[in-house]
Amino acid sequence: MSNFFKFSGTKTILTAGVLAFALGAAPAKADNVTDAMIGAYNSSGLLEQNRALLRAADEQVAIAVSRLRPIVQAALDIGRDYSRSVTSGVGASSGRGSTDASVSLTLSWLLFDNGVSQLSKAAAQETVLATRQSLVDVEQAVLFSAVQAYVGVLSQQDIVALRRNNLRLLQEEQRAANDRFEVGEVTRTDVALAESRVAQARSNLINAEGDLQTAKAVYEQVVGRMPGAISVYPPLPGRPGSVANARANALRTHPSLKAQQHTVKARELDATGALRAMGPSLNLNVRGSHTEAKDTSDTGRSASVGLELSQQIYSGGRLAATRRAGVAQLDAAKGNLITIQRGIVQEVVSAFASLEAAEASLIASNEQVRAAQVAFDGIREEATLGSRTTLDVLEAEQDLLDAQTARLQARANQSIAAYQLLQAQGLLTADNLRLGVEQYDPELYYNAVKSAPAFVTKRGQDLDRVLKALKKN
Repeated sequence: MSNFFKFSGTKTILTAGVLAFALGAAPAKADNVTDAMIGAYNSSGLLEQNRALLRAADEQVAIAVSRLRPIVQAALDIGRDYSRSVTSGVGASSGRGSTDASVSLTLSWLLFDNGVSQLSKAAAQETVLATRQSLVDVEQAVLFSAVQAYVGVLSQQDIVALRRNNLRLLQEEQRAANDRFEVGEVTRTDVALAESRVAQARSNLINAEGDLQTAKAVYEQVVGRMPGAISVYPPLPGRPGSVANARANALRTHPSLKAQQHTVKARELDATGALRAMGPSLNLNVRGSHTEAKDTSDTGRSASVGLELSQQIYSGGRLAATRRAGVAQLDAAKGNLITIQRGIVQEVVSAFASLEAAEASLIASNEQVRAAQVAFDGIREEATLGSRTTLDVLEAEQDLLDAQTARLQARANQSIAAYQLLQAQGLLTADNLRLGVEQYDPELYYNAVKSAPAFVTKRGQDLDRVLKALKKN
């Protein structure tokens, strides 16, 4: 029972030992968004944390199962008694002591508790299902962070290249202004304007290079390594034809909504269990003991078997308060379900609108760049003929730079919005994207522990080895 990861798209199961080797090896440098998401999935501490929380939730099912099984306890009791007597009138006294030892074995088995234990087990199972969906939601967040980090590096690279090209063009304009000043075509003011724009462009380039280093640091933090050669924007995932379809997808598949639905069911079972706890319980009690007295060599044996039917008549109001608290927690879970549902709808509508706006902005910015390029080329040519000033050329260059920057931002926004819409629908998962990763399989650990194996059993010993292997990852 050391298998916890499966390869996407297949039924291949990798052992925990192989997984440790795979995760410990140095991954290949990312050159596309898929590699970035794979790196984030394989190295995310947040995913590891929530997988451990899921295993803890699995164990709660085992704990609930254990309440339906007999409890065996052994006890060893060793004691020495002292006594002293005084003879009246004589004043003589005498003392004696005895040492007794006893060993006992007790079995207690809950036979009936009005269904409380079964309800507790069912509630724990619903909590496991809710925690699994929460893990999927965390997976979505990790993968989306990888997309953001990838696009962030790529867009900053493009901005640096744009700023560097802008600096080169302005330096050419500065040289041209100096040449024209030498022959008296322009004034010293034109030269100063060109020098000012060059200095500003150089400052902008330095800032852009700093932003690129920051983006790379974010990438390393998210993906687990520095980026390699990145040159291609992410392919846009398919999207639904309308916002109504996107909403329907989200309400059907979003893990946050599914998690809260299971949480509501768990709170319902808890509330019912609190009511059932007011009923009677029946226990089977078996006890055997052996006693020896060291000083007298006396021995004794005893055994007893009995059924105990009990019912709490009054507990200071604790049972009633527990019942009311359970109902209140159920109401809170239902209210949170409504909040989550509405929040998901809002996220879908917002993401859909953002994607449409980004697409329209990209179309407009492409046209803006085309027009700004034509204007710049024309003004620059006219300046060589003396019909345009240096300021006209510099302003046209700035307009072109602004248009190109806006286009880069629109392209980045389009990529981010497309994956954000996928996340809002609950579809940004390793399984849905068919990432080539070793996916964590929550069923395997649950199936291993749901029967509550003890340490002394083979399954319990296998689980102990698995936990040690997981600690090494």
